[in-house]
Amino acid sequence: MAIHENLLGGPPPTHLPDDPRPRELLAAGSSPAEVAAQHPTSSLAWARLADDAFERGSVVESYAYARTGYHRGLDALRRSGWKGHGPVPWEHEPNRGFLRALHALARAAQAIGEKEEYERCAQFLRDSSPTAADVLG
Repeated sequence: MAIHENLLGGPPPTHLPDDPRPRELLAAGSSPAEVAAQHPTSSLAWARLADDAFERGSVVESYAYARTGYHRGLDALRRSGWKGHGPVPWEHEPNRGFLRALHALARAAQAIGEKEEYERCAQFLRDSSPTAADVLG
């Protein structure tokens, strides 16, 4: 038996490659819009834009930003070997941008009355990372 064999029979966790620059820029106070313009593949920047828009009450804008971050994250997951299901651990910091965008998409979908999309995204978040679902609410 291999040491790294998954005894539960599911796919192995997906760990996105680290791109620390967007995270560093955001932590240093750069605006999410500036970071998204400089790093358009950063799900974290799009998730932060979605959060800011939601907090301002701009729910449709939040939905659009979250959807962009979500799709950028799906692209990155697929490039990292993800096959459409399996764990995307919150504990691996580079995964957090995608998970935050997924959460923001669920939240915005719920706010605009897209019940099916809300339920799908909320379940996807729980299936991908129960920790993220707990942390993000």
